[in-house]
Amino acid sequence: MAETDEADEAGGTDGHSGTGAGTGTGAGGEAERAARTLEAAFEDTGLEWESPQPGTYVVKLPGTRKLSTTVSFLAGRHTLSLNAFVIRHPDENEAGVHRWLLERNLRMYGVSYAVDRLGDIYVTARLSLASVTADEIDRLLGQVLEAADGAFNTLLELGFASAIRKEYAWRTSRGESTRNLDAFTHLIGRQAPGSAPE
Repeated sequence: MAETDEADEAGGTDGHSGTGAGTGTGAGGEAERAARTLEAAFEDTGLEWESPQPGTYVVKLPGTRKLSTTVSFLAGRHTLSLNAFVIRHPDENEAGVHRWLLERNLRMYGVSYAVDRLGDIYVTARLSLASVTADEIDRLLGQVLEAADGAFNTLLELGFASAIRKEYAWRTSRGESTRNLDAFTHLIGRQAPGSAPE
């Protein structure tokens, strides 16, 4: 499931303030170190990010297939988790989509696909606070971008082919541009150069 373990994660910020995930020694000190590492890593990447509350971070990854992917980090007492929404519940071929996700999980580093109770698809990860380094965060963000943005068109083809065909038919009937559907020419039986002009 895409949800985090709230009992563990929420405990890391209870009663604390500031930009870190906790204060004091032991687990709290590790959380503070992880928070500083995260913030420095985000700054180094030049990405848009914010910390709505201590131990919680939201990072926006610009994409090429998706406009952007929003990644949420939550630092708890002992672990750091991340969640990123990929795409909503497939309209069709749900079993085929899930099979593709599971096969893809075998080839990804540090992150994996998951579905929530509504069937929406996410990328998730969890690692110990001791494992949080700038290089590791950079690798994870790269994996999230590939899993969410890089795979976006494939997931559309697998789970929304009928909707794509209907959208193309609707646009052509109104003389509207179909240029952003060029990646799906094999689904709608046309060549990209035949796109209606913008």
